[in-house]
Amino acid sequence: MTDFQTQESPAGECSSSEQVINLFSGLQELFDREQVRKEKIRTVVNEIEQSTRNIHTAIQAAHQCTLKDVPALCLKIRPMFADPKRQIQTLKELIPKDSYYRFNDQWKHSFQRLCFLSSFLVYLETEKLATKLEVATMLGVEAKEDDGFHLDLDDFLIGLLFMTNELPRLAVNSVILEDYQRPLAISTFLSDVTAGFRLLNLKNDFLRKKFDSLKYDVKKVEEVVYDVSIRKFK
Repeated sequence: MTDFQTQESPAGECSSSEQVINLFSGLQELFDREQVRKEKIRTVVNEIEQSTRNIHTAIQAAHQCTLKDVPALCLKIRPMFADPKRQIQTLKELIPKDSYYRFNDQWKHSFQRLCFLSSFLVYLETEKLATKLEVATMLGVEAKEDDGFHLDLDDFLIGLLFMTNELPRLAVNSVILEDYQRPLAISTFLSDVTAGFRLLNLKNDFLRKKFDSLKYDVKKVEEVVYDVSIRKFK
């Protein structure tokens, strides 16, 4: 028998073709399990997004509230975070250890919106900037990456910038409601936030772009404060 003739495989050994088939059969099983996991994640994320929309709809009432009515609105909204918090607990159970960044593109946008709503609520309650720990606690996740399923730093910062985008509208609506002090407070707050962001060496392109938009938020509120000032409403 020459080297070019086909030799029979020894008893008990798989041929090359069988090995390839076995390999890809095993890969298909892994692929199927992965797809099932992704579908479950997608289902939970859809539920989180619905809860987020409910909170967003409710918190828009802040633009029609006088300052004395804000505490009652906040008391109404804060319990609404129980829904996404519960749904996030379900999401956590679907993510294998050390696989956070393998799947987090599926919930990244939802977390950014929740960070926006959380930080906006904290601002309405206290007129202060929410901390990463405060927001993480409201969502039922860890504040630090090393502690497990956590609030990603970029998502938190983007959420803060979404919140600052909301404040010029709040300033304008405050004037409509004859609250002439609130725009000044918002202007001071935005100046402080801008100063804080300037301390960061931002690498993320989208985050950098969002930060660049902050200067326009500051300018809009400054224009409101100026208009109020020259009309001597302060």
